Amino acid sequence: MSSAPSVIYGMTLPVSLQGPRDTDILRTAELEACLRADSHGIFDTDEGLNQRMEVLSELNLLVTKWVRSVSRAKNLPPQSVDSACGKIYTFGSFRLGIHTRGADIDTLCIAPRHVDRSDFFSSFVELLRENSDITAIRVVEDAYVPVIKMNLKGIELDMLFARLALKDIPDDLELGDNNLLKNLDPRCVRSLNGCRVTDEILRLVPDCETFRLTLRAVRLWAKRRGIYSNVLGYLGGVSWAMLVARTCQLYPNAAPSTLVYKFFLVFSNWEWPKPVVLRQPDQTKLGFPIWDPRLNVSDRYHLMPIITPAYPQQNSTFNVTTSTRSIMMEAFKSGLQITDEIIHGRASWERLFDPIKFFNMYKHLIVVTALCRNEEELLDWQGLVESRIRHLVSSLERISVISLAHVYPRTYPSRDPETLNRATHWFIGLEFQKDSVSLDLSSETHTFQEAVERHGMTTRIFKEGMEVQVNYVRRKNLSAYLPPEDVPQPRKSASSSSSRLQPIPPKPEDGESVSCDGFSERVNGDAASSATAAADVSTSSSPLTIGVKRVASSDQSSSGEEPPGSDTGGSNDSGERSAWKRIRAAAELVLSPVPEATKPEPDPEPELEVVSVVDDDDLEITYEKTVCAGNANLVGLLPRGTQIGDLRGSL
Repeated sequence: MSSAPSVIYGMTLPVSLQGPRDTDILRTAELEACLRADSHGIFDTDEGLNQRMEVLSELNLLVTKWVRSVSRAKNLPPQSVDSACGKIYTFGSFRLGIHTRGADIDTLCIAPRHVDRSDFFSSFVELLRENSDITAIRVVEDAYVPVIKMNLKGIELDMLFARLALKDIPDDLELGDNNLLKNLDPRCVRSLNGCRVTDEILRLVPDCETFRLTLRAVRLWAKRRGIYSNVLGYLGGVSWAMLVARTCQLYPNAAPSTLVYKFFLVFSNWEWPKPVVLRQPDQTKLGFPIWDPRLNVSDRYHLMPIITPAYPQQNSTFNVTTSTRSIMMEAFKSGLQITDEIIHGRASWERLFDPIKFFNMYKHLIVVTALCRNEEELLDWQGLVESRIRHLVSSLERISVISLAHVYPRTYPSRDPETLNRATHWFIGLEFQKDSVSLDLSSETHTFQEAVERHGMTTRIFKEGMEVQVNYVRRKNLSAYLPPEDVPQPRKSASSSSSRLQPIPPKPEDGESVSCDGFSERVNGDAASSATAAADVSTSSSPLTIGVKRVASSDQSSSGEEPPGSDTGGSNDSGERSAWKRIRAAAELVLSPVPEATKPEPDPEPELEVVSVVDDDDLEITYEKTVCAGNANLVGLLPRGTQIGDLRGSL
């Protein structure tokens, strides 16, 4: 009897061809019911979808009207003017069929060869401004991928532009043909890449509906865990889609509930920086750069490569840093633990989507503030500052005593009446490798501030009154920045999770032993008493030293972090391990192993005179400040001999 033919989806044979069992179907029904809850806003309404289709139809008519107007202005024959047209394509979450309620639509305007990019950013923008239904028009012509942002009848739209080397744009044009890229400039190729990648992902998954429901669950989980942001060094929408697509290829007949579990199982064990690849790399050679660490030295330092399936292949995760990869790997392990309990009926799907309590996790934070003169300028300035924060995180990672710099993707508006509606905050949580730390962050913060200002001038966004501030704040003083519901409250019980990213447990009573995250200690009654210190130490114009020193008791003891336990629910299955070996071997056949990026040795820390206080977490915090105007509550933290009259500027 002949064996059934092998089915290959992507680069390797599937790990398993098993179909869903009755319990898998039940868990999938529970998952979909959870996702359809109004509180999540995952599924759009029929009315909302109809409105989006009407908006896209109106936008397509505007593009056709504009192309014919440009054709007439360039003296094309009348018959050519009448037949000239452009076309609107969608990509991203809307094209994948997973857009959420109120989400924007990513669109691409395709124009024939006689319509220039300069026409798009001049005459087309003028046409948009003449339409009373279109508001909030923002033109970002100097971006890596130039874009026009707008709001049409309440729907937010991002529109890219690509000019094809075609006389006319046919109605049935498919953008997947690589020959369309011939003779195009790089900006048009980058604009086309979104549509081409989205279509290729849908073509490469075994079942589109199963893929969509699984991806909806993973995207919601990633947003609730605070790891959904390409610009800040996490994964963006297309990267999450490719990871889910690879999981679907490995388990082509599995139900969505099983795929969510397998997603965490696969990628909590993935051997980064080996790349995730959905298909054999295209051999097309049109001269455009592609991701290949064998040829491009810079590609060897990418930490978490996920390669787009359409030519020219690119790494969609080049923004990932050491800290963000560590945070995502911890999140994968936590997701595996939770989904294992769900699969075995010990937890509900709601637990997977519980939001992370970021401000309970870190005692010491850096707050980055984008400040400008008015609300109209804030949107552009906020976007520019956010695009550079990952560089600040990378510079913090290079400091030897900082083990983790965790940037939180959520932004917070200013609560100060003087800067209301014209300032935005981001927060970076810090973890240290040592109990006693003294570090000077002035070089990193000044470099970051100068880079932001320089980039703002290059992109012509920077205006007078715009500035970026970098401040240090302790957890106990976050109320000045956060709304009351987000201010961390003292916890009543210690966390039992083994994940470092779980909320920090409360301070135990005298003589009580507490164990959390593999760390145990006994707290004694003779520990130093707490004192109050200022929360906000700005570093915008002068040096700052932050010191952290654990006040140890005579009989305090600690142990290192315990290694994570073995995975449950089939992670040790020899068949799956064998399949993963085949997957990794296939990756090695396509691309050479990529060495880990190494950190340069940090500069020696300067000798600094500091003053100390002991906070309520039994940590001795030391600061050095040389300038601190207009902030009288920081006088107690100034170096000895500094007088208020000597202060100039602010940090």
